[in-house]
Amino acid sequence: MTIAVRNNNNAPLVVPSAIRRKAGFKSGQVLEVKVSGGVITILPKLPSTDDEYTASQRRAIDARLAKADADIKAGRVYGPFSTAGEMAASIEANIRKLRAGKRKTKPVR
Repeated sequence: MTIAVRNNNNAPLVVPSAIRRKAGFKSGQVLEVKVSGGVITILPKLPSTDDEYTASQRRAIDARLAKADADIKAGRVYGPFSTAGEMAASIEANIRKLRAGKRKTKPVR
């Protein structure tokens, strides 16, 4: 969608409502305006990470990340794989190991 507007230095530049709707901008939303090489870019301002999680949620996330780091250092991970075929072969081998471990022999009567 393209709409031409006249720039008047005595009045603010107004983005037509049809353009704002098409971009998905909501009323009251904070927008960032950037200028580079004669191009004006208007983007919704993203929330900071401090606003995204509570302190207890951050502690839980940090604990899970620490556990994941420990698993990696202990070698309890698979990969990296060069191809999807290598990954599929690794998954199939692990499934075979799990199935072999679950098999139990029936007692003879």
